[in-house]
Amino acid sequence: MDTQFYIVLNLKTEKGWESFGRFFIGNSREHAYSLFRKLKGTDEVNEKNVLLLDFMETKKSLPVNLKMITCTLDQLAENCKIITKELFKVSNLEQR
Repeated sequence: MDTQFYIVLNLKTEKGWESFGRFFIGNSREHAYSLFRKLKGTDEVNEKNVLLLDFMETKKSLPVNLKMITCTLDQLAENCKIITKELFKVSNLEQR
Protein backbone atom coordinates (compact mmCIF):
# COMPACT_ATOMS: atom_id res chain seq x y z
CA MET A 1 0.00 0.00 0.00
CA ASP A 2 1.19 3.49 -0.83
CA THR A 3 1.95 6.09 1.77
CA GLN A 4 -1.06 8.35 2.24
CA PHE A 5 -1.37 11.75 3.87
CA TYR A 6 -4.46 13.25 5.45
CA ILE A 7 -5.62 15.90 7.89
CA VAL A 8 -7.97 14.97 10.73
CA LEU A 9 -10.20 17.61 12.34
CA ASN A 10 -10.73 17.09 16.09
CA LEU A 11 -13.09 18.74 18.56
CA LYS A 12 -12.67 18.66 22.35
CA THR A 13 -15.83 17.44 24.07
CA GLU A 14 -16.68 16.52 27.64
CA LYS A 15 -15.84 12.90 26.68
CA GLY A 16 -12.45 13.86 25.23
CA TRP A 17 -11.21 14.45 21.69
CA GLU A 18 -13.56 13.42 18.90
CA SER A 19 -12.71 13.36 15.23
CA PHE A 20 -15.35 15.05 13.07
CA GLY A 21 -13.69 15.35 9.68
CA ARG A 22 -10.90 14.06 7.52
CA PHE A 23 -9.30 15.35 4.33
CA PHE A 24 -7.28 12.94 2.19
CA ILE A 25 -4.50 15.12 0.77
CA GLY A 26 -2.70 12.65 -1.44
CA ASN A 27 0.35 10.43 -1.64
CA SER A 28 3.00 13.09 -2.27
CA ARG A 29 5.00 14.01 0.83
CA GLU A 30 6.09 17.30 -0.78
CA HIS A 31 2.53 18.41 -1.64
CA ALA A 32 1.16 17.29 1.72
CA TYR A 33 3.76 19.21 3.75
CA SER A 34 3.37 22.25 1.49
CA LEU A 35 -0.39 22.27 2.04
CA PHE A 36 -0.16 21.80 5.81
CA ARG A 37 2.31 24.68 6.12
CA LYS A 38 -0.30 27.01 4.54
CA LEU A 39 -2.88 26.34 7.26
CA LYS A 40 -3.75 28.95 9.87
CA GLY A 41 -3.23 28.28 13.56
CA THR A 42 -0.44 27.57 16.00
CA ASP A 43 1.59 24.52 16.94
CA GLU A 44 1.57 25.61 20.59
CA VAL A 45 -1.05 23.03 21.60
CA ASN A 46 -2.25 22.87 25.22
CA GLU A 47 -5.18 21.58 27.30
CA LYS A 48 -7.19 24.77 26.73
CA ASN A 49 -7.51 24.18 22.98
CA VAL A 50 -10.85 23.15 21.53
CA LEU A 51 -9.98 22.51 17.85
CA LEU A 52 -7.02 20.47 16.62
CA LEU A 53 -5.84 19.56 13.14
CA ASP A 54 -3.66 16.44 12.99
CA PHE A 55 -1.38 16.01 9.98
CA MET A 56 -1.25 12.24 9.53
CA GLU A 57 0.62 9.74 7.40
CA THR A 58 -0.44 6.14 6.86
CA LYS A 59 2.47 3.91 6.08
CA LYS A 60 1.97 0.15 5.72
CA SER A 61 -1.56 0.63 7.14
CA LEU A 62 -0.24 2.25 10.35
CA PRO A 63 -1.19 5.86 11.20
CA VAL A 64 1.58 8.25 12.23
CA ASN A 65 0.91 11.74 13.58
CA LEU A 66 3.43 14.03 11.87
CA LYS A 67 2.34 17.39 13.26
CA MET A 68 -0.62 19.11 14.86
CA ILE A 69 -1.93 22.62 15.10
CA THR A 70 -4.72 24.25 17.03
CA CYS A 71 -6.92 26.96 15.57
CA THR A 72 -9.95 29.12 16.18
CA LEU A 73 -13.31 28.49 14.52
CA ASP A 74 -12.63 31.29 12.03
CA GLN A 75 -9.22 29.81 11.23
CA LEU A 76 -10.82 26.38 10.78
CA ALA A 77 -13.18 27.84 8.19
CA GLU A 78 -10.20 29.42 6.39
CA ASN A 79 -8.25 26.14 6.63
CA CYS A 80 -11.11 24.18 5.04
CA LYS A 81 -11.13 26.73 2.22
CA ILE A 82 -7.34 26.44 1.77
CA ILE A 83 -7.44 22.63 1.73
CA THR A 84 -10.32 22.51 -0.75
CA LYS A 85 -8.66 25.03 -3.06
CA GLU A 86 -5.32 23.19 -3.00
CA LEU A 87 -6.93 19.80 -3.60
CA PHE A 88 -8.88 21.25 -6.52
CA LYS A 89 -5.69 22.65 -8.04
CA VAL A 90 -3.78 19.38 -7.65
CA SER A 91 -6.67 17.27 -8.95
CA ASN A 92 -7.72 19.43 -11.88
CA LEU A 93 -5.08 21.89 -12.93
CA GLU A 94 -1.66 20.40 -12.28
CA GLN A 95 -2.27 17.15 -14.16
CA ARG A 96 -2.39 18.83 -17.58
